[in-house]
Amino acid sequence: MAMVRSARIRIGAGVGAILATVLAGCGSGAPSNAAAPDCGAPARPLVIATGTASGVYSAMGTELARLISAGTPLQARAVQTGSTLGNVQQLASGEYDIAFAQADGAADAVRGQGVFSEPQKIQALARIYPDYTHVVVSAGSGVSSMADFRGKRISTGPAKSGTELIADRLLQAAGLDPAKDVQAQHLDLDATVAAMRAGTLDGFVWSGGLPTGGVADLFASDGSRMRFVDVSTLLPALQRDDDVYSAGTIPAAAYHTSGDVPTITLPNMLVVRSDFSPEAACAVTKVLFQQKAALVSAAPAAVGIDPRTAADTGPVELNPGARAALGQLTG
Repeated sequence: MAMVRSARIRIGAGVGAILATVLAGCGSGAPSNAAAPDCGAPARPLVIATGTASGVYSAMGTELARLISAGTPLQARAVQTGSTLGNVQQLASGEYDIAFAQADGAADAVRGQGVFSEPQKIQALARIYPDYTHVVVSAGSGVSSMADFRGKRISTGPAKSGTELIADRLLQAAGLDPAKDVQAQHLDLDATVAAMRAGTLDGFVWSGGLPTGGVADLFASDGSRMRFVDVSTLLPALQRDDDVYSAGTIPAAAYHTSGDVPTITLPNMLVVRSDFSPEAACAVTKVLFQQKAALVSAAPAAVGIDPRTAADTGPVELNPGARAALGQLTG
């Protein structure tokens, strides 16, 4: 993991003259009077892959598409999707232009591991807000730890989703085989919430920003029958797989619970293919940060967007146009 950490903001050698120009304008040791590249984006359509209807990706992505279309020549539209890993796979195949992705799945993509049979040619526009691991159980389930899920009915998120990735890693860290030791159901968030209300699930894992709409709805209507499980003790085991994971807390105010819940967090990113136009990347990145207030209004989790940490996307290489925008924004 030390090698991964040291590569956090590493730049690939093959970007060529465009990258050299970008670095010259972004404080990378080049002369300070070198001109930054033009961020004028071409007039072209963009498709942004988000997530499930009641998740943060969808709310934020829809507003981001509106802001891009209103403020640049780019015409963006957001589409709802079922999984982070699917987002990256379909981005790489050309179906999408920009995708929301969790950092662990994006790391697997560039390393060619997990569901990816070979390294994917993707770059990052920015690290955005953190996701919080939600592990929720029914009060009568008898579950107080991940190990207690043995034999239980648990939603681990849609197949090939970021939620499924972290759910499987949590179960393995607790000594369980996700394929054999639990009754795993691959449900999206809306179906998960419905099943919890109906009593056909004992619990679920969800990775999302605070607050996630579907989880908030569940606690608003059935909070007395639900409770969170503290999974923070499994953090060291997850960090052995990938250093993108950190300690975090779901505050009581997020879902009006009786107390704060220690948990595990990981960053989200906006990712693009490696051939994505630096000019378009620069324009989109500027919109992301200059219109933060509008994004927060649409999805409160966007409060975590910070240009000071946006370039921390390792091991995913930062797009040179995004680097130019961040250099200009942070001065």
